[in-house]
Parts: sequence; C-alpha cells; structure tokens
Amino acid sequence: MPELHLLAPPPWREYALLDTGGGARLERFGSYTLVRPDTQAIWPVTLTEQEWLRADATFAKARGGEDTPGHWVARRQLPEQWPLHYDNLAFWVRPTPFRHTGIFPEHSAHWPWLADVLARSPRPSVLVLFGYTGLTSLYAATHGAAVTHVDASKPAVRWAQDNQRLSGLEAAPIRWLVDDVGKFVAREIRRGHHYDLIVMDPPVFGRGPKGEIWRLNEHLPELVAQCAQLLSDQSLGLLLNAYATNVSALTLYNLVTAAFGRRSGSTSAGELTLREERSGRLLPTALYACWSDVLHPHQLQSGLL
Repeated sequence: MPELHLLAPPPWREYALLDTGGGARLERFGSYTLVRPDTQAIWPVTLTEQEWLRADATFAKARGGEDTPGHWVARRQLPEQWPLHYDNLAFWVRPTPFRHTGIFPEHSAHWPWLADVLARSPRPSVLVLFGYTGLTSLYAATHGAAVTHVDASKPAVRWAQDNQRLSGLEAAPIRWLVDDVGKFVAREIRRGHHYDLIVMDPPVFGRGPKGEIWRLNEHLPELVAQCAQLLSDQSLGLLLNAYATNVSALTLYNLVTAAFGRRSGSTSAGELTLREERSGRLLPTALYACWSDVLHPHQLQSGLL
C-alpha cells in the first residue's frame, strides 16, 4: 500500500509565508511583502485585515482567467527586481503579470535529498526539464553535478542565467538549452545519452519554442517512460513536481511506479507545502513523486509531517 507524505522546506532567512486564507497568500520576499491569489487557501485568514493591507503590493487577477495577464497594485513602488538568498545561492525576485515571482521556496524541501544522492556519485550528470528560473539547476551544480537545463521559454532561461551570474557560478558546468522538452528527450534517447538524475517541473499546459503543445494529462505518461530510458545504470533517481493539476499525488505515484516497474528501487509521493510563519498552518502548493533506489525526500525530512 503506497504512503503519501507531506514535505515542507526548512525556514528561509529572506522568505516567509506570513498568512493564508480567503483565496490568497501573504508572503515576504526580502524587504517586500506581496499578496497573491491562491485557490487552495479557502479557509479564514489568521492575521488582521490591517496586517494584510500593509502589503507592499497585491496581485489583481485579470477578468479573462488564469491565462490572461493580470497586474500588481502597489502600495509603495516596487523595483523591477531584487535579490534573494538561500545558503550560497542568489537569485532575482521579479513580480510577473502571471502572479509568479520566479521563486518557489517549496522546492527546497527536496534539496537535502538532492545533496545526499549527488554526494554518492563522483561526477553526477543531472537533467532538469521545465527548469524555469534555474534554482534547482544551480543547487545541483553547487553539489558537484554537471547539469543540463531545458526550458521552452527563452526569457525564463535568460532569467536562470541571470541567477547564475548573481550567484557567482559562471564557471559551473551548466548547459542552458531553449528547447521543446519532448523533442529534446526523444533526441537524447536516439543519441544514446544517459543521465544519473532527472528532475522535472512540467506545467499543466505549455508551448514549445516552435509552438509545440504540451498538455500534462496527455503527454506526461510518455515523458516519464522516456525519462526512465534516459537514466544511467548508476542512476540516482527521478523527481517529478506538478502544479495546478487535477491529478492526485497517488496518480503520480502510479505513473512513476509503472515507468520503473522493471528496475530496482521504489517510489515515494505526496505534497509539497509551505508552513505559515506564525500559526504553523500548512499550505499545499504542489504534488511530487520520486523514484530512487537510494533514499526518498521524506526520509531526510527532520520532523516528518
């Protein structure tokens, strides 16, 4: 019987989830506090209305829905970007017209596991698919990995490269590729290339650089099966995160287990969460599934939820 787990990242010095509720989250990114919509947070807020109103900016959704750009309503002027730090990494916060900031702190719940498995190989090769602004790629590189980072968005890859420079990691062995993930993975299989670890963060819907269509429910099963072929004989694992999807963590567990059914190792799955600073309440943010014959992320969580 599969077990589903809740993972929360360690506290960040420069980021905090201050409160959630009423369909929104109140967050601190460095010196600025932002209010962003969150459809998961349907419970009442904990902090007072005055504390929410002191936020530096609030994201206003467009009437056209999630795929239509919204705008930020600022209480005080925000810079176009400002730096945030985690350990020895630095990266740019940029409020976007789609409410995102380029930072997903919940991903750091996986990082102790990543550091542990990467330490088991003298020169691990890591493939990061749908890599966005590159935080996981940079983290893997600081732990001795040679990284191939793939994303269909040229602006996202440029943002990731800006984060690389801000972190002082210009010499790190990272290949930044603007490409359609499905086409890239198929080419790598034909070329006979292999990787020791694969990390992916696929969107529900996306377009490749030449207009290729990605739909998670349609294309994810084939991609996961192809990634199983791409892993080396000394593979460390595969990690899959999924956002804003109607599938469940159990669905991801079954999908990954089926792809790796003939290999030794096992699958772990569950939800990524963020913990409110004052109340300790957990906000669900994403689903994850991880296959490995080494360890799983929940095994390295201190105080498993």
